[in-house]
Amino acid sequence: MFITPSSVWLLALSAFAASTARAQYMIESLSFGHKESISPNHRTVPGWQLSGEGHTPQLLSDRIILTPPHPGSKRGALWSETGVGWSEWTADLDFRASGPERGSGNLQIWFTKDRQAEMGLASVYTIGQFDGLVLVLDQYGGRGGSVRGFLNDGTTSYKDHHNVDSLAFGHCDYAYRNLGRPTHVRIKNGHDNFEVHVDDKPCFSSDKIRLPLGYYFGISAASAEIPDSFEVNKFVVSTTNSIAREEVRKAPPQSPPQTQEQQEKRPSLQRMQELPGITNIPEDAPAESIKSQEEQFADLHNRLQGLNHQVATIYEEFTKLSKAMEDRHKELMSKTVPSVPHDQINQMDSRIQAIARSVEAVRRDIEGRDYKEHLTSLQDALKDTKASLMD
Repeated sequence: MFITPSSVWLLALSAFAASTARAQYMIESLSFGHKESISPNHRTVPGWQLSGEGHTPQLLSDRIILTPPHPGSKRGALWSETGVGWSEWTADLDFRASGPERGSGNLQIWFTKDRQAEMGLASVYTIGQFDGLVLVLDQYGGRGGSVRGFLNDGTTSYKDHHNVDSLAFGHCDYAYRNLGRPTHVRIKNGHDNFEVHVDDKPCFSSDKIRLPLGYYFGISAASAEIPDSFEVNKFVVSTTNSIAREEVRKAPPQSPPQTQEQQEKRPSLQRMQELPGITNIPEDAPAESIKSQEEQFADLHNRLQGLNHQVATIYEEFTKLSKAMEDRHKELMSKTVPSVPHDQINQMDSRIQAIARSVEAVRRDIEGRDYKEHLTSLQDALKDTKASLMD
């Protein structure tokens, strides 16, 4: 049984296409809480700056406490160190708010041109002329909880405005306090629509909002005199590979010096590169060495492209191997079976059959004769001959 080159190519191409189709790219530098621990050293959040006012936000393995259960009137904030380089993205936040019956406070999700140095620990009621979007979760209107969206082009000072609440472009009511579980907020900035969902339920949307590139994410919380404690469990920003390939055109970064463990793994890669046609295998690099989103997508793009080239090379090598196996098979068959013309074989077969018929005839003739009678006659003749010689 032979493996045909076409079947090998189809299997390899199907596996490559399936793995590419399933890929969902998460932007590591803008995400936290999706791994075993939020902080590898229990002091910082990679890619983010953490600050507080009146207290130091508590950083645990599975959550960040921006405002404590007591005392009140505290603030905490997280700001990303890198901007968003994709026009289409999805941000998922898991948070929990808990406090006494009349506790209050607010949580803001920012997407602004400026980052922590300019925005700091401000809330929607204390910020000045910011440029961007802010999503506010508080108890506005006494409905037990609300989610509202605000936009600013940098010309309006919210802290000086006479009625900030009137500037909201979208809202929905949602009771998020003391649920005993995290609340999930999803913000989706698509090609032709902006959407906000809370616990997988639509909150509000707009087809007139186009958020720009390069803006920064921020999460800030403020508690009142009777406080609410705001805990952030996870914040994950993701985009699609197709968008990434269209918008990222930068070369991959140079690999940093390798550790001893990485150097011990290099012989296997070197052996792979020695195979015929296997070239352009990207160097291994630790994840923390790739900082920006552009570098991450460029690295992914180059590795997928290299994989495609290697699949084509494997197909070519299988084609050569299949041809060599077929030639070897013919060679072995020619040595096993002598090269005798068919007419000579037929003549030999006819002669063997004739000999077999002759032997059979002799056998039947011998079995059909009475050799005893002839032997008796022969003995009598010999006796007579002897008697005559004695006389």
